[in-house]
Amino acid sequence: MTTSAELFDLASRHIPGGVNSPVRAFKGLHRPPVFMERAQGAFLFDVEGNRYVDYVGSWGPMITGHADQDVLAAVRARLDNGLSFGTPTAVETTMADLICEMIPSMDMVRMTSSGTEATMSAIRLARGTTGRDKIVKFEGNYHGHSDSLLVKAGSGALTHGEPSSPGVPASLAEHTITLSFNDPEGVEACFSEIGDQIACIIVEPVAGNMNCIPPQPGFLETLRRVCNEYGSVLIFDEVMTGFRVALGGAQAHYGIVPDLTCLGKIVGGGMPVGAFGGKREIMQNISPLGPVYQAGTLSGNPLAMAAGVALLTKLQVPGFHDALSQRVNTLCTGLQERANAARVPMMTQSAGGMFGLFFTSQSRVDNFAQATACNPDAFRRFFGAMLDHGVYLAPSAYEAGFMSSAHTPEDIQFTLDAAEKAFAVM
Repeated sequence: MTTSAELFDLASRHIPGGVNSPVRAFKGLHRPPVFMERAQGAFLFDVEGNRYVDYVGSWGPMITGHADQDVLAAVRARLDNGLSFGTPTAVETTMADLICEMIPSMDMVRMTSSGTEATMSAIRLARGTTGRDKIVKFEGNYHGHSDSLLVKAGSGALTHGEPSSPGVPASLAEHTITLSFNDPEGVEACFSEIGDQIACIIVEPVAGNMNCIPPQPGFLETLRRVCNEYGSVLIFDEVMTGFRVALGGAQAHYGIVPDLTCLGKIVGGGMPVGAFGGKREIMQNISPLGPVYQAGTLSGNPLAMAAGVALLTKLQVPGFHDALSQRVNTLCTGLQERANAARVPMMTQSAGGMFGLFFTSQSRVDNFAQATACNPDAFRRFFGAMLDHGVYLAPSAYEAGFMSSAHTPEDIQFTLDAAEKAFAVM
């Protein structure tokens, strides 16, 4: 039997770091990554035959569980027709109609092949629509790896940001303003200084890339208000939260209407996909209707569209998201009780089907500074113990966890029993 460690050594010969996305490398966890062989329902199975209760769900899209038979059947039904044509297909229209029905703020939608491509395109559209260059993002929010978004925070609205990765031009970083998440006063101060220069705000309405951090009351409302006042475009990055926090996404849950929305993950039923869309008057500026250029050879891939339509249709069952949230509440409550009993400083936060574990004595975590002040060594020990006991969590202290409808009460109880053992050795 080939082990994960052996496969990691082989992969490292020709793949940088042995992985095709950095978080998969288990960097800082003092163990090689686990190579998976297959998945079914709430479970992952590795190459060594071990089974894990999975709370990553391919980072969100497996909301009805792995290898959903309805989704697989939809793909199989189209498979013999070919993989990709580079032409329009009817299923793209079906997908567009479904998305715009489920998210009323989206009058029109353009499909892409990834969430990064969706956010990059939405920002270009906002800049082209407003004729402005500057954008506002928030520290700890992740919107993909396009140049404009890999920027560290400056010390204020008029302080230039700095590239957070080699290869990002400093001249481009100057147009990106990074503010603190959940700080409405900072947003207001920024716009009072240079609001007429800002093309857009892009935000994860629930931050999922510094663990799970919901918005504080008034924060999203402030973003909407200043964008209205200064003529800027409000972009919600719902690549992670779309159809997961609620049927209509975080915007439906919190009652805030953005101008543009970015989607991904769930929209493809687990296949590579992204999308962006919003108000008709903005979307009509995208080529071929308007002058803002955006294109993608594999955008709207028929297999991905078929998978996504099948999955999104299943989410419309009444009570689906309420049941998902209840599962999350049961898990988080149980984890908190066991951490308290073991006197391990830890707290949980959640939003719909997303949740986060923070090893800290703080009562809340609202921003990047607080998230990075949590105990990474405690997370490492907990993660390793949970993995050894058959539970697969996100391999980073800064990633959210995801629940699916395939997780049973028995799976959650198994997880809580594993956590009790893990806390006992911390």
